[in-house]
Amino acid sequence: MSALKSKHILGLFDMPVDDIQLILKTAGSMKYMLTSGNKRGPHLQGKSIVTLFYENSTRTRLSFELASKYLGASAANISASGSSVSKGETLLDTARTINMMGADVIVIRHPMSGAPRFLSKHIKASVINAGDGMNEHPTQALLDMYTIMEKKGAISGLNVCILGDIYHSRVARSNIWGLTKMGAKVSVAGPATLLPPQIEKMGVKVFGTVQQAIIDADVIINLRIQAERLSHCLLPSLREYSRFYGVDRKILSLAKKDAIILHPGPVNRGVELTSDIIDGDSSFINEQVTNGVAVRMALLFLLTRRSTDEAAC
Repeated sequence: MSALKSKHILGLFDMPVDDIQLILKTAGSMKYMLTSGNKRGPHLQGKSIVTLFYENSTRTRLSFELASKYLGASAANISASGSSVSKGETLLDTARTINMMGADVIVIRHPMSGAPRFLSKHIKASVINAGDGMNEHPTQALLDMYTIMEKKGAISGLNVCILGDIYHSRVARSNIWGLTKMGAKVSVAGPATLLPPQIEKMGVKVFGTVQQAIIDADVIINLRIQAERLSHCLLPSLREYSRFYGVDRKILSLAKKDAIILHPGPVNRGVELTSDIIDGDSSFINEQVTNGVAVRMALLFLLTRRSTDEAAC
């Protein structure tokens, strides 16, 4: 098996296509293990994984912790509220402390864009970005891409439509970088106040309405409306968003008949999507959760394997 070119997973903006393909291929093997009934492997025996989360998380954090344990690693978690961070310890000081404890991989989620990259420059361990500010969330995009490949067979040539709050979404940014590199045609739509300026330069097509954007779509990725980041000057109300940008059966009928629906979760039912779509045959939102564990297992395996290969050279 080939090795990753990069020591860290910081984003898809600068990730080589070969690395993306290797991660997705390895995730397939990990999913087979995950669904086989025997979720214990020796792949990471003797390795230590630390999750360092400065923001709340359920899916991402738990999937990394389970991925670590399923592969036989020692796993530890640190939250900002329950650590020396609450006493004023800086990210650099925390990094140096973890570094001295011999961690092999550190998974970090941080409200400041660039925090994972900063961390990677000061420690020996590999760093995985689990979401940094409004920058990227590469592992979510990778699990989205894996789900697309699993259901569609390939990514190249597909029409992928991303809907919602693009401006605040690190998931959208990582998906745009990754999907376009893999040959997909990406379109976006959302309220004008929630679209980044000059987003066209990222290689996407911008539509003024959901109806226009969703025509002939193979894949629809709905984003969560992040009410905690919004003010009334950006969005009058969730009801108005649902009326003009939510997806229901009528809107979905404009996409291809075999179009699939994805969402990073948690879903605001009746806002981004109606319940009949969330629970319908076109939705693979629940399966994304399983695929998230498989992808994160693949990342931990490949990064620790890379360090082992380097030590042997």
